[in-house]
Amino acid sequence: MGQPHFIVFANEKGGTGKSTTAVHTAVALAASGHRVGALDLDSRQRTTTRYLENRDATMRRLDTALPQARYEVLEEGGSLDEALERLSAEANVIVIDTPGRDDPVARAAILKADTLVTPMNDSFVDLDLIGQVHSENFKVTKPSFYAELIWNSRTQRAKVTGKSVDWVVLRNRLQHIESHNLRRVGAALDELAKRVGFRVIPGLGERVIYRELFPKGLTLLDLKHLGEVGIGHVAARQELREMIAGLDIPGADSQQKIAAAG
Repeated sequence: MGQPHFIVFANEKGGTGKSTTAVHTAVALAASGHRVGALDLDSRQRTTTRYLENRDATMRRLDTALPQARYEVLEEGGSLDEALERLSAEANVIVIDTPGRDDPVARAAILKADTLVTPMNDSFVDLDLIGQVHSENFKVTKPSFYAELIWNSRTQRAKVTGKSVDWVVLRNRLQHIESHNLRRVGAALDELAKRVGFRVIPGLGERVIYRELFPKGLTLLDLKHLGEVGIGHVAARQELREMIAGLDIPGADSQQKIAAAG
């Protein structure tokens, strides 16, 4: 088996939907036929681990099989390389969820990323992590410390492995009504993308359903297990499919399989 494709979800700010998008990505890729491993680097909150544990419990309760990732949490003091080696034995894609803080293990994980995903809420508060803007015209004045950290990590990885890193900024919790703020944030991100070298794709919108899915470990690909399904659920599932397509993970036929799931 060759080297897995590493997808690292990283953002030093909390509350950006990082774990939710990481879990949905892992399950969607599993539904597409990938062999997926998921590594949770936050041994305190364990959000990704708890989500997938809840998913296992639902499968036992319903006596049914659902697309699932093989997962583990890296305990404090544990070896990142050893955990990845265990998961790599059975996976061709590994999703890594990092803590919402500066962390030496998270920095080490970023160096392994083939696809680096930085989820952010659609606001200037979150944008400030990667770029500063002028207070009056909202033009970008300079990249922020985190953009410099990622730039240095990508440069270091390229020197060691000769591989490039696809850095994706994921606009989560997009409002469904056009606003001046949405356009200004979008324009600033587009400007930063050209200067720093990342892609911008839409993530998951602000919907109550995401909070309701966690206790059962379900995703938007599991609609038939959610009971009554409304138009909002279907629209949210389409957002997920578009997000996965935007990540552009290797696997030519994966999008058709994801579209057929759920």
